[in-house]
Amino acid sequence: VAIKQVSLGKQPQKELIVNELLVVWNNKHPNIVNYLDSYLVGDKLWIIMEYMDGGPLSSVIKEVHMAEGEMAAVCRE
Repeated sequence: VAIKQVSLGKQPQKELIVNELLVVWNNKHPNIVNYLDSYLVGDKLWIIMEYMDGGPLSSVIKEVHMAEGEMAAVCRE
């Protein structure tokens, strides 16, 4: 598993976090990381998710230069 830790004290719009959890909880798809559970630990929200070997997509996008067609294919999937 992977654990995403969100510091609630530093989040001005906590409803965005709740919306994110609702989206991943309600949507199951083989191309989307599976949400497993979440816990409140002190002032941090721990979001337990399926582990993905390649890391987060945001990190891949920063490191890999894709052609427009490749970006379209990733977005479609």
